[in-house]
Amino acid sequence: MVTRKDFDGTERPTWCRGCGNHGILNAIKMALAEHNVAPHEILIVTGIGCGSKLPHYMKVNGFHTLHGRTMAVATGARLANHGLRVMTVHGDGDGYGEGLSHFLNAARRNLNIVDVVQDNRIYGLTKGQYSPTSERGKRTPTSPEGSIDGPVQPLALAITAGATFVSRGYSGELPHLAWLIGEALEYPGYALVDVLQPCVTFNRSTAYDFYKERVYKLEDEQAYDPTDRTAAWEKAHEWDGQIPIGIVYRGDPMPTYEEQVPALKAGPLVRQPLGAEWTRRAEPIKQEYV
Repeated sequence: MVTRKDFDGTERPTWCRGCGNHGILNAIKMALAEHNVAPHEILIVTGIGCGSKLPHYMKVNGFHTLHGRTMAVATGARLANHGLRVMTVHGDGDGYGEGLSHFLNAARRNLNIVDVVQDNRIYGLTKGQYSPTSERGKRTPTSPEGSIDGPVQPLALAITAGATFVSRGYSGELPHLAWLIGEALEYPGYALVDVLQPCVTFNRSTAYDFYKERVYKLEDEQAYDPTDRTAAWEKAHEWDGQIPIGIVYRGDPMPTYEEQVPALKAGPLVRQPLGAEWTRRAEPIKQEYV
């Protein structure tokens, strides 16, 4: 049996005290242990940002890549070895800013990847600039008169792109967040877990007090049906006054991208011989110049 201690790393987190990333780190450990996923069985890919240092603080396979390219690298890893579980952990700036196109295409292709986004609605690592999910009018060092950009709607974007597992968690609700990540781990396809992650240093106006008054669990609403795509679309836009957390949309599983790639039917590429039949060409490609 796998336990949380199996994932304990040797480094101590350098995050600020009270940072929501502490909760996300613990929730991921809890989910992996509860679902009996051993450290060598999963790869966590991260980009650039405060939270992207998460694999440094765990005993797990980790790949720390470029800003905005987290999902692209995770896609390559998943195609090279689809026998390995793959999870991405990155911030809203990384996932919904520079990495927005990768996010949409991962959902559209239905890659079997758990996408955990640490959504603190600010760029924390670079000292508090407004991010893609910051509210309109947000005052920061780069927007002293208030941001004129409207925030992206990640849950709605995921549903529009074709994702069939779309959820939101809150790092202040640790058992609930661990449950959500566990559900995403068991889902056969792309699974988004957007996590409300308070930044107590650079975004105090949207921290624990803000969320405590607003978040509510969809699982407590008996009338809510997460398989109803229209209802999920409405919940994806709900923010003012109340903020839903939980599984917003869980559609019927679709064939994953990996299942439809002929070269992967013989097993993970890393376990196939270099001279596999699919790697050979009947004739060399002839290139003509005019």
